[in-house]
Parts: sequence; structure tokens; C-alpha cells
Amino acid sequence: MEFILEYLDNLGYPPPPRTGNRTHNLALARQVLCHWAKSPVRQATNQIVMNCADIDIITASYAPEGDEEIHATGFNYQNEDEKVTLSFPSTLQTGTGTLKIDFVGELNDKMKGFYRSKYTTPSGEVRYAAVTQFEATDARRAFPCWDEPAIKATFDISLVVPKDRVALSNMNVIDRKPYPDDENLVEVKFARTPVMSTYLVAFVVGEYDFVETRSKDGVCVRVYTPVGKAEQGKFALEVAAKTLPFYKDYFNVPYPLPKIDLIAIADFAAGAMENWGLVTYRETALLIDPKNSCSSSRQWVALVVGHELAHQWFGNLVTMEWWTHLWLNEGFASWIEYLCVDHCFPEYDIWTQFVSADYTRAQELDALDNSHPIEVSVGHPSEVDEIFDAISYSKGASVIRMLHDYIGDKDFKRGMNMYLTKFQQKNAATEDLWESLENASGKPIAAVMSTWTKQMGFPLIYVEAEQVEDDRLLSLSQRKFCASGPYAGEDCPQWMVPITISTSEDPSQAKLKILMDKPEMSVVLKNVKPDQWVKLNLGTVGFYRTQYSSAMLESLLPGIRDLSLPPVDRLGLQNDLFSLARAGIISTVEVLKVMEAFVNEPNYTVWSDLSCNLGILSTLLSHTDFYEEIQEFVKDVFSPIGERLGWDPKPGEGHLDALLRGLVLGKLGKAGHKATLEEARRRFKDHVEGKQALSADLRSPVYLTVLKHGDGTTLDIMLKLHKQADMQEEKNRIERVLGATLLPELIQKVLTFALSEEVRPQDTVSVIGGVAGGSKHGRKAAWKFIKDNWEELYNRYQGGFLISRLIKLSVEGFAVDKMAGEVKAFFESHPAPSAERTIQQCCENILLNAAWLKRDAESIHRYLLQRKASPPAPAV
Repeated sequence: MEFILEYLDNLGYPPPPRTGNRTHNLALARQVLCHWAKSPVRQATNQIVMNCADIDIITASYAPEGDEEIHATGFNYQNEDEKVTLSFPSTLQTGTGTLKIDFVGELNDKMKGFYRSKYTTPSGEVRYAAVTQFEATDARRAFPCWDEPAIKATFDISLVVPKDRVALSNMNVIDRKPYPDDENLVEVKFARTPVMSTYLVAFVVGEYDFVETRSKDGVCVRVYTPVGKAEQGKFALEVAAKTLPFYKDYFNVPYPLPKIDLIAIADFAAGAMENWGLVTYRETALLIDPKNSCSSSRQWVALVVGHELAHQWFGNLVTMEWWTHLWLNEGFASWIEYLCVDHCFPEYDIWTQFVSADYTRAQELDALDNSHPIEVSVGHPSEVDEIFDAISYSKGASVIRMLHDYIGDKDFKRGMNMYLTKFQQKNAATEDLWESLENASGKPIAAVMSTWTKQMGFPLIYVEAEQVEDDRLLSLSQRKFCASGPYAGEDCPQWMVPITISTSEDPSQAKLKILMDKPEMSVVLKNVKPDQWVKLNLGTVGFYRTQYSSAMLESLLPGIRDLSLPPVDRLGLQNDLFSLARAGIISTVEVLKVMEAFVNEPNYTVWSDLSCNLGILSTLLSHTDFYEEIQEFVKDVFSPIGERLGWDPKPGEGHLDALLRGLVLGKLGKAGHKATLEEARRRFKDHVEGKQALSADLRSPVYLTVLKHGDGTTLDIMLKLHKQADMQEEKNRIERVLGATLLPELIQKVLTFALSEEVRPQDTVSVIGGVAGGSKHGRKAAWKFIKDNWEELYNRYQGGFLISRLIKLSVEGFAVDKMAGEVKAFFESHPAPSAERTIQQCCENILLNAAWLKRDAESIHRYLLQRKASPPAPAV
């Protein structure tokens, strides 16, 4: 396909008022395009059907090769299906020809298709960039096309743009010349792309600075930043330059384009998008300020760069056949981003973090009745937004991690190379990858993996042990794990589960590896002494939960206290127990007792997971009159590690210490720990008065603490800091904690602020979500605010995945049966098709919370009171 875009009209000025009539709205900033598509007519016809949305065609014609042009006489738009039918007065005969279309479209404000992104120049002037976001089905908003991943083409792109703007596309510039009709414009021509899908086409026009380097393979790498912020692109540049050769070696396939650009876009709905050769990012996913960026932001940027660059091979070079296989793209990239970051930054201990960030998150969602299989059948493209979720990304990544462990790295790499080589510039399905990995490893990959991708959910493995002379006999059984309690259905699904078993003799090595391919099996572990513990799922790699007999669990608990269990296994054990308690299979009090065994815990990720689970429990108990008691428990659990860490970094500390300090101080501050609160207030005052700036790693915990225990003056100071912040990371940092405020009138002020011009549209979601997660009153206020402003919010996000995120953050913390009914009823009368599954999941979670509260609230309260009466002995 070839097209020229004339990029015209008021890019530097505010838009005229919207009139409600789309043809008038074109004045907003219009695209006038000439578009040629060379393609064969396979069957004689007098109609051509294409994808087309929010576009008005002016003229269209078809010129058979070596013959006269035939002009279309009619354009019939099927708006619901986002299609247009071009009708011709005579039959188009079979053979090759050129389809030419002149059309007008809108540079929209929807953060999809071809849209405007608002930014402020260093001098304070508001201007607009023009950018694209086409995945999944929005290329059709920029130009009429066949907008499906399996219909690939090459693209010749030219942009006609103001001469003082940067113009970028997938390929390198091959010509730039003055535009004959206007001396203020230039025409920029780009090299022809490889064969690719429409959703990966991209162009950006705006004002940017850049930093550049060459990877050791000779690829030109550039990071484009807002004007004046080139310095903030250096970290991502360093990561990208290391990552390209890493993937080239891993896949044994060179990067296929001459250049790659990474660019920070001000208004951007997703985290980033892997357009081939021109990867677009939110500013916070790409820019790092050496002085003002925290450690978690660096890590986030490294992971997102690793993810998007993996797609250049896995997704772009070989593309999924249809959206049913989306998980293959996203699950794979979500796994290999960790492999890449582990290569670039081994000190991040990133694989332990994977378990807390992806694996447990996926299990939480996948235990619901309203989950879905990894491979979900997509009919209409409008269903695609629904599956950009933790199942496609995090469960997908987790089962690929399990598969990689089952196959071994050497055979996995060989299989990946076979797959990428065989299908390059083509499309593939999940089965094609299994076939390549099976050929490389000789293992039954398709049979094993279909149990994980084609059915939803995952197993709970129950294990008992018996000492038989010098051996340990294990009895294993598998049942589907359900968030609502033991599986009660007739036909229980079964999985082929790669199981690893370790013992205290060598906790970091598997003593035995088996494939559990039936509901029950027995295993003999040779030479295991009676005093040795036995643990399943070494490294928390298998995607299942484990329930031990009480004797086996009892023998494992000292391994938490004395740290002889590896960190990722301590984390997995605690997380399994917490989930079993949520599901009503064991008592929550049992888990609280286990949590107290973590007093000597040094590992950031283990604390992060513990903190997350205590946060879930705190939210649940905010519905009771003993919420303060659980805060006392949090203070008791976190204060020893808080005292050990202190407020200031010690010599020799690294990345993980900085993350841990922020986590612990935030937890203690939020819970109202007196010494932490006093110190946070003192440091906040010095920061605001300009005496001593807070380090970037301490800002979130300090802001959260002072807001939670502050008043209207504190909120005003925070809003002022927000306004003054030059960096999007700092603005987001403040936006995420504003909801911590407790006074009803201040909560309303924060909610009103969420929809103001001060907050970028994509960030409104985290402000409202923060209010809902901040307190019981905040939750009610946020839900009312969403209902009152539903039309504006829904129109703002146009049914994309941000609407799902907003709903999830705002309502799933409720724990009263009737709230599930209220949420369901509201969305029945205010449909949000792309969030349908999310709404069902939220209602299910509310009912599960209510059941959990009824079941365990009394025993938790008794335990907390009893603990108060006789506190545990201090940690040794």
C-alpha cells in the first residue's frame, strides 16, 4: 500500500468548539489523503469491501494494469461493522490493478487511530502532536484498508508536514523536499516497509529532541523525547542498545530493519506499542531523569523496552494469524522481557519479582468462574479489547516460563529459531509454535500445553507424605482451584502438570521432576530422612497452587524463619496459603500466624507480596469496626524491617534496598506508625520549603503518609507540587496517592481534579482508582462519581481497555452482596461491551469478599485481640 498524508490545519492552536456534527469537526485538524493499494482482483466483481471508520471518501477509482481507470459511483458505509463498500459502474476483471482513494478523516481525541496528543512547549505554549495507535483494529480510522493481522502488505509512506516538525514512520527517511503548494510544508518520504500487518503501521509528527547510538550489530537506535529533555532518554537508549543484540543472539535471527526509534508520547492509552521500527511509549514508560526518577521507574522502563523490542521479532516478523492468538504475542513478550532485563541488570533479581508481579496476579484472576482460557475465540474485532488482560499477558507469560523450564533453555532457543525462520514475514498460530518446540525438544509440547491454553483455570495439587524406612512416599492429587472454595462440579478438568520436588538437603535443586498427567499419583523420594522437609514447585515455576498436609506444612515453616527456603519459595508458600484462605479452604488466622514468621525476611519481593496480601485483607476489614486492629498487626509485622532499614541509604546498598525501603515506609506510614508519620512530616516540610529535596525513592511513601494523615492544607500543597512538576513521572506519582486523603470534602475535591485539564486523560483512571482504594468512604464516593459522570468517562475512553481498568479499580473492593447487584444493574442500563467480562469478574469478586468476611471476620477479630493481650516475642 502507498499513501501520502497531507498533515494540515491548526496543530499549534486550541481546537474550535465541537459542534456534534462530524463533518464540521474536521476543522479540528484534518487529514487529506491520497491512498494507493496495488492488489489483485481474484474474482470478477463490481464491488470492493474495505475496513473504514470515521472517514469520508471523496473519490475512489480502480485502474487495471495497462487499462483505463474506472471511477467508483457509490460508497456505502456499514458503520457498525466499520466497513465501506465501493461500487463500480462496470465489472472489475481478474488481474492486478491499482485502487486509488481520496478521503478526509478526523485527527481525533480518542487516543486511538490517528489522533492528537497535547503537550506544552518549554515556554508554556499548548501545542499538538499527531500520533498513531492502531492495535487492535484502528488503522481503519487513519486510512481505508484490509485491517486484519493476516492480510499483510508493504507500505510506502510519505508525510506532508510543517517544515519545523519532526516526522517519523516505521522506516528510515529516504527523501525530504519542499512541498510545491506551500513553502511552510515539506514532503518526507520513507523507505518501503517489509511485508507487515496494518496494526503495526505508525507515523508521528511533532516537536521532539533525540539521543542516538548504534547497537553493536550496526542498527541505528534513537530515543525521541519532549523538547529539552533529551537527557531523560539516555537510560532507555542504553537498555535498547543492549537488548537488540541480546534478542538477535537468543533467536539467532538479526533485527530486520535498518533503524529503531523509541518515542515518548504525551497522551497515550497503553503503556507502549510495538509498531515495527517506531515504538511508541507513555512518557513514564520511557523517560528517566537521573535526579528525579525512582528505582521502580527505572525497572519499569527496562521491562517495557524489553517487552516492545521482543515484539519486533515475535509479533512483527512473525504475526499471529488472528486475535485468538493474541496471547502468543503478549504472553511471550511478557515472559522474555524478564529474561532480557535479567541479562541487562542481574542485580534486579527480576525473576523473583516476576512471581509477585505476573504469576500471582494471573492466578488471582484465573481462579474466578468468570475467567477465560488463554486462547479465547474472537469473532468480531470489537471483542479484542476484552482480552488485553492478565490472562493473555501474565498467565501467558507464566505458562511460557513453565514450558521453558520443562524443555530447558537450549532446546527452547532452538525451537524458537525454527519457528521464527519458518514463519518470518508470515502469520502463525499457537499450534505452529508448539510444533517447532516439539521438534526441538522431542517432548509432547502440544499435548501438555493445550491443557493450559485451551481450558481456563489451573490446578490445586494436594500432597501428603509418609515416611517408609529411608524413603518418603508422596501422594499427589489435582483438582481445579476455585476462588469460591473446593471444586464441586461433576467433570473436573485435568492438566498435564510439570512438577518439581525439592528437599531441605538442597533447597535450590530439584530432587525429582515428573509430569503429572492424571488426577492422582504416588511418588517415591529415595533417601529422605524423617527430619527433612519436602517442597513442591521449586522456584514457583509450575502454574498451580499447592496444599500440604498439616504435618508437611508444619515442617516447612521453620524454613521461612531461618531463610533456608529460597526467597521465591518463601513467597510462593505464603501466597498459596493466602489464596487458600480467601477461598475458604483454610482459616485466615492460620495465614496471619505464618505471616508473623517473616520477621527476619530480607527480600524485597517477598515483602512486596506480603504487603499486597495484607493490603487486600485491610481493604476487606475496612468493612468492619476493627479495621484499626489489622493496622496494628501491619505495624507489628513491618516495624522490625523498617527499623533495620532506616530512612537513608547505607553504603553498599543497591536497587532492591531502595525498593524495599520505599515499600516498608509507605506501609508503616499508611498504617499510622507514629515515628514514621513524624519523620515523613518533617521531611515533607523540608522538601516543600526547598531546604532538602526528598529523594525520588522516598517521595511516594512520604506523599502517601502525609496525605492519609493530613488536612486540606496538605492536599493543596500536593496539588501545587503537581502543577509545578515538569516531569510526568512526578505528576503520576502525586496522582496515584491523592486518594489516600480521608476527609469527605477532600475526596470530592480529588475526584473533581481527576476530570480536570490538569490530569492527562489516560491518568484520570489512576486518580479515581486511588480514591476507591484509599478508604471505605473513598470507595463509595468513587463509585457514585463514576455513575454521575459515566457518559463523559465512557466517551473519553471509547470502550477501550482503560474503561475496564477504571471499573475494576473502582468497584472490586466492595464486600456486600447487594453491591454486586447494584454494579450489575448499572451496567445493564449503561452497557460497556468491551468491559463486559471485567464487570462479571468484579461482581464475582464482591460476592467472594462478602463470603470471606462472613466466614472469617469473627475469628480474625478474636485472634487480633488475643495477640494484643499477649504480644509475640520480639524477633531474634
